[in-house]
Amino acid sequence: MKDGSLPPSPSTQPPALPQAGLYDRQKDLIQKFAAFGGLVLLMIVFSITSRAFMTVDNALTVSLQVTSIAILGIGATCVIITGGIDLSVGSIVALAGVSAALVVKAGAPVWLGMFVGILVGSACGFLNGLAVTRLRLPPFIATLGMMMVARGLALQITGARAVSGLGQGFGVLGNGSLFRVESIGSDGFPNVAFPGIPYPVIIMIVLAILVSLMLTRTVLGRHIYSVGSNSEAARLSGVNVARVTQFTYVLSGTLAGLTGCILMSRLVTGQPNEGIMYELDAIAAAVIGGTSLIGGVGTISGTAIGSFVIGILRNGLNMNGVSAFTQQIIIGLVILFTVWIDQLRNRR
Repeated sequence: MKDGSLPPSPSTQPPALPQAGLYDRQKDLIQKFAAFGGLVLLMIVFSITSRAFMTVDNALTVSLQVTSIAILGIGATCVIITGGIDLSVGSIVALAGVSAALVVKAGAPVWLGMFVGILVGSACGFLNGLAVTRLRLPPFIATLGMMMVARGLALQITGARAVSGLGQGFGVLGNGSLFRVESIGSDGFPNVAFPGIPYPVIIMIVLAILVSLMLTRTVLGRHIYSVGSNSEAARLSGVNVARVTQFTYVLSGTLAGLTGCILMSRLVTGQPNEGIMYELDAIAAAVIGGTSLIGGVGTISGTAIGSFVIGILRNGLNMNGVSAFTQQIIIGLVILFTVWIDQLRNRR
């Protein structure tokens, strides 16, 4: 050296720190495998306590019950990754569903009614995004307000009464299935050899794959994670934070609108009181599957696992005669335990 000082020896140089992204992926994998282990354990326990649990019919029943939680959970995951929260999806489910039912009741084709219902959900999500990005309202307050507005609108436009008389075509989306195998017996009644894969389950799988690819393989997905990890750093890096945040709320609202159409189709009526507490199920599914409430961490596959944990837990408890009140207590404790583990993980 020109100033006579010696160069630092290799032993005195500070060690390289592990990359934050690698650490986040490790945390996500640990949480995901923990959730999957809990899912397998639940299946083993309930298969022992109830013979009817491990049957094809019950598997299809659980899958149908899980679709609403999973589809809403996909939207909730994207919102939570950005560091936000969406408490309005349950009310949007009701508003979108009754909107679709009213359009069909007025004489429009079923596909048009469903399209209108999905658009209503998208509009609610768009307003949520504007409230968060433009009005600078906290996501909790913005979506809480939308939860009350959407529920009130659903009750107002229906007069707080169910919308009925929609015809059998309205129930195809929620009750139809693919690859159904049946034959007519000697008594003239159909014998079902295989009930088929319900349309809602197919929609759930397709959406999970598409959104998962969006999060992991596209620039938009990387921006969603970067906004949740550090929004200011993302902004300085050229990411349009407001636009990315807006997109996640529109996606959540759109999926809530689709869920509302599927649910009302299953019931073949428009129920303005449908969707109560669904937002908590969606958030719980995401958190159980490894999505961190502080943002920046989460996967769709983990949310799918979390959705099945909730669905199988409810199904198994029902089969074992556990009351609905006790089920709420058990599921609430599971959510509290999961969030506590998430907080401990983030502190470390």
